[in-house]
Amino acid sequence: MTTPTPITVAVDCMGGDHGPRVTLAACRRFLSTHPDAQLLLVGRAEALAEFDDPRAQVVAATEVVEMDDPLEVALRKKKDSSMRVAIELVRDGQAGAAVSAGNTGALMAIARYVLKTMDGIDRPAIAGQMPNFKGGGTTMLDLGANVDCTPEHLLQFAVMGSALVSVLQDKQNPTVGLLNIGEEAIKGNEIIKKSGELLRSAASSGDLNFHGNVEGNDIFKGTVDIVVCDGFVGNVALKASEGLATMISGFLKTEFSRNIFTKIAAVFAYPVLSAFKNRVDHRRYNGAALLGLRGLVFKSHGSADEIAFETALNRAYDASRNQLLDRVRERIAHAAPLLMGAQAERTEAVTSV
Repeated sequence: MTTPTPITVAVDCMGGDHGPRVTLAACRRFLSTHPDAQLLLVGRAEALAEFDDPRAQVVAATEVVEMDDPLEVALRKKKDSSMRVAIELVRDGQAGAAVSAGNTGALMAIARYVLKTMDGIDRPAIAGQMPNFKGGGTTMLDLGANVDCTPEHLLQFAVMGSALVSVLQDKQNPTVGLLNIGEEAIKGNEIIKKSGELLRSAASSGDLNFHGNVEGNDIFKGTVDIVVCDGFVGNVALKASEGLATMISGFLKTEFSRNIFTKIAAVFAYPVLSAFKNRVDHRRYNGAALLGLRGLVFKSHGSADEIAFETALNRAYDASRNQLLDRVRERIAHAAPLLMGAQAERTEAVTSV
């Protein structure tokens, strides 16, 4: 019997709000359920010294990117940070993916500088899952890396998101929706209208499975597998979703303990609300992919507990094992003629003005 090739994940153990206290606990949980996995634990040696597992190796890094560090500091001055060293391990082929709960802006900047973008990709995007009422997750991108986007960028996001879902959810032809203020093709600003035209062309050429325009409530309905938007809108939607989960959690803890009437109501309502809370629990969907880079990097929420950080490790492992990078390259190469044609038309329109 052939022994499977180990999947190696580099972990920035110092990042996030809690650092090694959470990341190391998550690494133990992850290794217990993935016998073919190996971890490279990156951080200050003294903070990681007590981790004892034959499938985990400590890689020393003397610096830490703090959550409030300016990009210039993270990128130019902290060249031996745990975040950067973890990404360099991916670049050098020692790890198939890197995971960090650190500063999002710094992670994207360092990852883009160290790994570079793929051919055919103008801007990397952050893709993560939002819980939906079908019991699964709707993949959404961009979640904050790109505030201003052209139609070509949104097409690239759609193609990369399709590759991600096909790998992590085993859906070979996932549906794509363009976030808009209405389902009709005539709605939205000019960028959205042109994006819709481009996505419909991509659907006609077999580059993706475009459903059409979707609205904000479709994210949570699970109307489509993937929702595409610019990073400003995506980040607002993400924070709103997180706020909803926090509100429900707080409600379950406090409202039903106020008086005898709410306690009686709790007997009937608690099971339903508790089930809903579990369904929208962001720990189940933690781990956003930085797509469009020449290496796999996953961003965990900064406040993640060990369960949430383990979820991010699982997603990085699955992406590496199922060769997500190759899938993205294949889909981008297939869509290249359409992308190049659209960019040429835009350039011609600008120069003719």
